[in-house]
Amino acid sequence: MRAAFSILGLVVAFAIVMFMMKNQAKQLVPQVAKPVAGASAASSSVGQLPAPAAVGAQVQSAIDQAAAKASDAQP
Repeated sequence: MRAAFSILGLVVAFAIVMFMMKNQAKQLVPQVAKPVAGASAASSSVGQLPAPAAVGAQVQSAIDQAAAKASDAQP
């Protein structure tokens, strides 16, 4: 009997979480659908993304700075 109540409690908690996720997902759909209204909007949103080479350069720069700081910290 105790196990049955435990399982029932887990099912109820899972149902509540899924219900809340469903409501949040419904709120996200209109926000995502608006920018992709037409082909021109899709091409302009791609233009706003940074170039992969620029992102790679920033990551490499951050790694180099961290390595320099680590080597300076060691005697």
